[in-house]
Amino acid sequence: MTPEAIEKIFRSFREKRIAVIGDVMIDKYIFGHVSRISPEYPVPVVDVTRESSRLGGAANVAVNTQSLGAETLLIGVTGDDAERRNLTSLMQEHGLDPEMLVADSTRPTTCKTRILSQNHHITRVDYESRKPVDAELEERLLAMFREIAGTVDAVVLEDYNKGVLTPTLIASVIAICRERDTPVLVDPKLKGFFSYFGCTVFKPNLSELAAALGDRVANADSAVEQACLALREKLDFESIVVTRSEKGMTAYDGSFTHIPALSLDVADVSGAGDTVIGTLALGLASGLDLVTSTRIANLAANTVCQEVGAVPVRPDKLFNACLAHLR
Repeated sequence: MTPEAIEKIFRSFREKRIAVIGDVMIDKYIFGHVSRISPEYPVPVVDVTRESSRLGGAANVAVNTQSLGAETLLIGVTGDDAERRNLTSLMQEHGLDPEMLVADSTRPTTCKTRILSQNHHITRVDYESRKPVDAELEERLLAMFREIAGTVDAVVLEDYNKGVLTPTLIASVIAICRERDTPVLVDPKLKGFFSYFGCTVFKPNLSELAAALGDRVANADSAVEQACLALREKLDFESIVVTRSEKGMTAYDGSFTHIPALSLDVADVSGAGDTVIGTLALGLASGLDLVTSTRIANLAANTVCQEVGAVPVRPDKLFNACLAHLR
């Protein structure tokens, strides 16, 4: 692919409007070092050197598409608490509008706090609710989507099993998008895995694919292909992209393409799946075929895995990776 063609793709990204619907959260990181064991209990004591908060879950998908230049609309639910204010402040720093985040006083804003020593994870502390949103809140979310459905070029459903993506909301969003021929891309979790009937692109990772089928799936090309075909019989998606860790990705849109991962130093895989689904959405919204979109998403994931914590893809790094690897 020529530099001019790659520049055209990135220019197209900046002309798109993407909707992300799903479970928003904050990823907090507490960095420090371990120098002793607690006298109170045999656990390490972390002397804290710094802390940071970042957008996670569906909000991380949104910040990735926004980072690549697309106008991004984020629909989700938070608590009515201090972490909501933290999350909306982080969104505004990234140019995202928090207007379509509904506050629900019956649940906390999802927050995952990771404690690290010398970039190694020690433990994680989660504040969250997994209960499904009630019918009234479900209808509010759907009403907001109906208002913008005619203005977006692709929709991402980002499921972390925190209760936003109910079967009714999923089915309604997919039906609206099918009427408008708008691509719907799904990043699933095991609960509700089979609720996404008729979506455009289904993007599980290998372990999620295996768990959904109730069997172990070897990380070999032939085994992944068989699993994808078995899943397609149960869930009528148009295409599937399976992320396979060190083996890269497999894309299927009538035929299989296996895309190897790059041999780069991996510091942290947190948020890489969010980067993949966001980049895939931009590719399809821009009229790229599934394989080209997946190749670019694979490069995007590799760039973010070189940094600690969930970070959005940087357009300059991705552009250079495309120049080096897309031929």
